[in-house]
Amino acid sequence: MAQLGVKIDHIATVRQARRASQPDPVRAAVLAELGGADGITVHLRADRRHVQERDVEILRKVVTTRLNLELAATQEMLRIALTIKPDQVSLVPERREELTTEGGLDVVLNSAQLRPLIRTLREGGIRVSLFVDPELDQVKEAYKIDADAVELNTASYTETQEPRARQAALRKLADAARHGRKLGLRVHAGHGLDYGNVGAIAAVAEIDELNIGHSIVARAVLIGMERAVREMKESMARRA
Repeated sequence: MAQLGVKIDHIATVRQARRASQPDPVRAAVLAELGGADGITVHLRADRRHVQERDVEILRKVVTTRLNLELAATQEMLRIALTIKPDQVSLVPERREELTTEGGLDVVLNSAQLRPLIRTLREGGIRVSLFVDPELDQVKEAYKIDADAVELNTASYTETQEPRARQAALRKLADAARHGRKLGLRVHAGHGLDYGNVGAIAAVAEIDELNIGHSIVARAVLIGMERAVREMKESMARRA
């Protein structure tokens, strides 16, 4: 079964709403691991709207599974990654006005910029994943510029309720996952996954890991982080 990376950004969102010390994303990470998380994901944005650099520094010391740090492909973020040394960096597109990440990286268009960043991160002992839309040319280009993994954007699947459109989106994701695995990439997936829709994505054999944040944090507000993570893993196991 695919592993579960729990994204805890929105714990920090609640904290930053009051510029307070609670809730603490580091404590949330510990509880997520106790609930069965296979990894912890955080997005350190340029505007620092939720996760702060200090959070990532402490998480690096506390996380016992693996730490995946989402970053924009900038020199500032490269410096931070090489200092903190997460297990993996996931390069994502970033716009200041967006509520959350919108769409995947255009690896084909930006390969010349991305290639040296990937090389530097890998030379620093950090695995690199690229967040991409489930397009075969994007997956192929990620392989060509030496990424270790791709994370397939599942928005096209999660944002439609029309059955035929959803099945078409699922087939497209599965095709991209198979293509990535054939090339030797690790294949991750995420964006908009929740307890009701995760099963079909988890059933794609070539997907190694799902990164899920908002739905787990929203559930955790009501029932606690450990139980919310356990329930997500149960939903993944049903592979509906």
